Amino acid sequence: MTKKVLITGGTGLVGTALTSLLVEKGYSVTILTRDKNRTSLNSNITYSYWDINKGIIDQDELFSANYIVHLAGAGIADKPWSEKRKKAILDSRVEPIKLIYNRLKNNSHQLNAFISASGVGFYGAVTTNTIFDETAPAADDFLGKTCLQWEQAVDEIANLSIRTVKLRTGIVLAKNGGALPKMMQPFKFGLGVALGTGKQIMPWIHIDDLARLYCAAIENENFTGAYNAIAGNVNNKYFSKTLSKAINKPFWLPNVPGFMLKLFLGEMAVILLEGSAASNQKLLQTGFQFQFTDLEEGLKELVKEK
Repeated sequence: MTKKVLITGGTGLVGTALTSLLVEKGYSVTILTRDKNRTSLNSNITYSYWDINKGIIDQDELFSANYIVHLAGAGIADKPWSEKRKKAILDSRVEPIKLIYNRLKNNSHQLNAFISASGVGFYGAVTTNTIFDETAPAADDFLGKTCLQWEQAVDEIANLSIRTVKLRTGIVLAKNGGALPKMMQPFKFGLGVALGTGKQIMPWIHIDDLARLYCAAIENENFTGAYNAIAGNVNNKYFSKTLSKAINKPFWLPNVPGFMLKLFLGEMAVILLEGSAASNQKLLQTGFQFQFTDLEEGLKELVKEK
């Protein structure tokens, strides 16, 4: 019998890659959407309307799912961090889980697993020599508090005796979305530089590996709890040099001063100026194998003309 995966945020960068891989592997996928008129030409993909604010979700779709993957969330770097925007970032991650929890707790349907995105921002926007593993506490800043509340909502699902997985994701490198195309803009014009001190760490993962990791979390029952979903850690200066090399453009000095980024981006500049390493040893112990562990190889694969 075909297994069914219900995805929140399924039309986003990660959701699109994951849906494609799941269908390729023989799953049926239902994507929760706010677009009532959205339809699919693929018989293995369906769209189901939901409205978090109104508490609307198709319970037939919910209760027939074998797995739920929660990817929904407003973009961290899409808009400046006003107090209103911060609330939107948090609520867009937590409220969908609460809605699903409230439906599941009163129904005997038992999911095989609930798998949720999280972020290495759990450890805070700081630059230290610490390599954070999953036992480290959440940081006492906006990103840390947001990720903590996000994961605490997932833990409520776990209290229903459902296997839960939380993937603390680093920078997702993808050709057609996410951070990389934005990063590449100045580099394409030969204006590639490091940011701030250049010493801030950038934990990263290739989009193909991340999609494969979600599939592994679905299929491997030994996956449970939090995992750092990263292939490697590099500092910003090394990343910038490697990106310049991958697209055959020069790399310039000096770095862009941190105060300039703070001037233009405000508090949100911390996501560019700060960052520490995260350990992926717990993930590797599951037997998961990355396809891309070398940054240069990963970037060249993404920026090449196809």
